[in-house]
Amino acid sequence: MKPSRILLSSTAALALLGTSACVTDPNTGERKASRTVLGAGLGGTLGYLLGGAIGGDTGRIIGAGIGGSAGAVFGKKFDDQIKELDEQTQGSGVEVEEVGDQDAILVRLPDGVTFSSGSADINPGFYDTLNTVAESLIKYPNSLVDVYGFTDTTGSDAFNQSLSEQRAQAVADYLAARGVARSRFATRGFGESYDQLRIKTADGVDEALNRRVEIKIIPISQDDVAAARGQ
Repeated sequence: MKPSRILLSSTAALALLGTSACVTDPNTGERKASRTVLGAGLGGTLGYLLGGAIGGDTGRIIGAGIGGSAGAVFGKKFDDQIKELDEQTQGSGVEVEEVGDQDAILVRLPDGVTFSSGSADINPGFYDTLNTVAESLIKYPNSLVDVYGFTDTTGSDAFNQSLSEQRAQAVADYLAARGVARSRFATRGFGESYDQLRIKTADGVDEALNRRVEIKIIPISQDDVAAARGQ
């Protein structure tokens, strides 16, 4: 089993800015901070990730049509999927980690690269990375997929809540358009929440690094299917 990624202290993370902690904006070529290192400021996996599937999994399992092909034991497939995603997204700024003990796979899309400020339009330069995620979801179909959206602190709370929901929906729509069954998806926006890491920009502005989407892949076993059908 692949262990969860160990997160650095925020001091160490900030010290790494400008080196391997950076990724390139696909539109502008600008180097930006990667969440792989900056995630250190979050103090480990956030509580909202440890809960169940959005809206509960019973109805979603039935609605997604997950059935006889779900394995009673999915450990190896889980390990294979997380390993492949980690390898295939290297250099993109994406962070892949295990949630709990094979409870889910978290795919964190990088801050400030996937979306421009105030926008829910996916940067075209990030399409290839999302295509890789879609291919993985198609290859490993026995899972539910929760997509979470977030924003920085620019704009009103109401605007940012709506924008975060639009970002989550945009990523889910893109993955569905690439062939992933739409019935597997649920989305939720968190607005400015969980902006627990801030940095000083070149002009001295205290900026929250929170312009991102997270994709939570929740594996479903044959036991889960049987329990859903029995309710």
